[in-house]
Amino acid sequence: MADQEQAEVRLIAARLRQEHEDYDAAINAMIATGCDALRVQRMKKKKLVIKDKLSKLEDQIIPDIIA
Repeated sequence: MADQEQAEVRLIAARLRQEHEDYDAAINAMIATGCDALRVQRMKKKKLVIKDKLSKLEDQIIPDIIA
């Protein structure tokens, strides 16, 4: 992977990490205020999708090395 491509992937990963943290904070606030359980569950699913995307990007950055 070229340096520029890797830098772009790292930038996207950083944005996804921030979005994941934002969802986490929003979910905690929703739970604290007693929000509808269905809304909380939907937010958790969105958070999980972001986590999956982040994992795929990190796999691109760090290749598997078989020792």
